[in-house]
Amino acid sequence: MSSSPLSRSELAAALAPELLSLEAAALLPVGGSKKAGVLVPLFAADAGALSVVMTRRGDQLRRHAGELAFPGGRLDADDHDLSSAALREAHEEIGLAPLSVELLGALSPTPTIATDYAVHPFVGLIEPGQEWIRSRREVASIHEFEIAQLRAGYGRRVIKRRGISFTTDTYLVGDQLVWGATARILGDLFARLDAAGLS
Repeated sequence: MSSSPLSRSELAAALAPELLSLEAAALLPVGGSKKAGVLVPLFAADAGALSVVMTRRGDQLRRHAGELAFPGGRLDADDHDLSSAALREAHEEIGLAPLSVELLGALSPTPTIATDYAVHPFVGLIEPGQEWIRSRREVASIHEFEIAQLRAGYGRRVIKRRGISFTTDTYLVGDQLVWGATARILGDLFARLDAAGLS
């Protein structure tokens, strides 16, 4: 971040040009036969530290149980597009009102290897100090991570899932480990923050 805190409008003006338009992101090729939209909610605290909101998915869920993720999900019949799905799911999962989100643009879509999803991430600015309302059915916990903390916790680590071990990009904050598609989304976000001079 810069030495003095940026206002929400200044942050939007700096970051938006480094993001993909929703139309351009939708045209990018990505593996995965099932499309999902996720919201990457960003906010700047009073001290200027940029933070992102994530959820830990419920342990009882069929897919990606217990993993850290961004709020989101599959397209419903009433959704206009994948960004609408992301906003709707964020409202359902963490109580974030869609009208309180300023959508700035999109990140590159990424696949989930095991579950065959094409995940389309959308970056939205929100106000700090939100009172989260957790969906007890889908969300085990809600986390606000400072970008600097996530960056500091980067490492290539060995993950074991379904009896298979592999080395992958991860971000560790305390005992909270981000990996997989969510880690790839973070990597793309960080590169665009750097390009915007917001690292």
